Amino acid sequence: MTAAVFTVFLVLLALSVPVAVAIGLASVSGIAFFSNMPMLVAAQQMFVSIDKFPLVAIPFFILSGNLMEAGGISERLVNFARALVGGVQGGLAMSCVITCMIFAAVSGSSVATTFAIGAILIPAMVKLGYPVQRAAALQASSAELGVIIPPSIPLILYGVAAEVSIGELFIAGFGPGLLIGGALISFIYFWCKLTGHGKCDGEGRLEIGAALWQAGLALLMPVIVLGGIYGGIFTPTEASVVAVFYALLVGMFVYRRITLPVLWRALQNTVVTTSVIMVIIATAGLFAFLITRSGVPAAFGNWVTANLDGPVVFLLGVLVFLFVVGMFIETGAAIIVLAPILVPVAVQFGIDPVHFGIIMVVNMALGMITPPFGVNLFAACTVARISYDTIIPAVIPYVLVVSVCLLVIALVPEISLWLRDLVYR
Repeated sequence: MTAAVFTVFLVLLALSVPVAVAIGLASVSGIAFFSNMPMLVAAQQMFVSIDKFPLVAIPFFILSGNLMEAGGISERLVNFARALVGGVQGGLAMSCVITCMIFAAVSGSSVATTFAIGAILIPAMVKLGYPVQRAAALQASSAELGVIIPPSIPLILYGVAAEVSIGELFIAGFGPGLLIGGALISFIYFWCKLTGHGKCDGEGRLEIGAALWQAGLALLMPVIVLGGIYGGIFTPTEASVVAVFYALLVGMFVYRRITLPVLWRALQNTVVTTSVIMVIIATAGLFAFLITRSGVPAAFGNWVTANLDGPVVFLLGVLVFLFVVGMFIETGAAIIVLAPILVPVAVQFGIDPVHFGIIMVVNMALGMITPPFGVNLFAACTVARISYDTIIPAVIPYVLVVSVCLLVIALVPEISLWLRDLVYR
């Protein structure tokens, strides 16, 4: 049955059927034609896949990101980041990375970060002489921090799929997120020095004091959300609701940018995005159920244990495998399907499941900026109004930078685990 299901899935992908639909049709065909299970199992397993309390956080984090964009919070974060580094050559491009890191600490979504920050910074960078393709590629690459720095929707999905503490995953994401952010900033600095771009980035920026005052409430948002999680005041799921109410109150009553029509549009966008994610989770959960029932995880684990010599070789193999998967398969679907298969094998090799979760999510984040189906690239092209093929050469250097960071994160677990161990042990 497993071979037939995978064959149907690959054929549907080749026919450009959406990933969620392809996974669902392949799974249903496996039940209908290649097993003796009743079709009712499909509905049951799809419901079970989304009947998990931590998944409640997903729509609320998406809504908080939409409200931050609509309420002017993202604009103030951009001004603050520009004030910090705008006087340095390449400072405007660096502020893109810094703003995405801050925005990611609340929104949890790289696509939301691409639209919210890119709509402001891509035109600003183009105005100051940056090539539009480079600006869009930088925005797409910086926005991937939205799925690494907590709170993170893919980390929530991994925690649910692998039955790992979401709180531990969140706190483990800080080190890798800061590493990738710092690497991107360093690359931008040397690239601007080499090419001569960014010499006028200080024009029009606010003084640090004025920018800090203007962005004070915006900067307080991640402090409240993350401080509440790690202070034990509320759970990550409850934190998503706090983020929504904070963004709504600030955007509606302080900045006065959120009106009822604006709020309605934000709710509509949230419903559409959440529906897509939930359909993927439901169909991927059914797919995972079928391959688990057929014994694939156990067989795969035995094969890996017998053929891969040690945890380092296993990790390198996983990095290559997930890189290829991330190029073609949507992040949420890949995590839901592959985590139950790979995590038990990683544990057999003595790899901490929290560390493995960070590796998996960073690898999937890399897939978001890797052609041919990098979702962040499509989003950045939409914002920059350029064709998809023009952004591919510009994004390759950023893919290489993140790839090096991923290798370091995989081989040096302390980057992910030192803060987790400090807080939880």
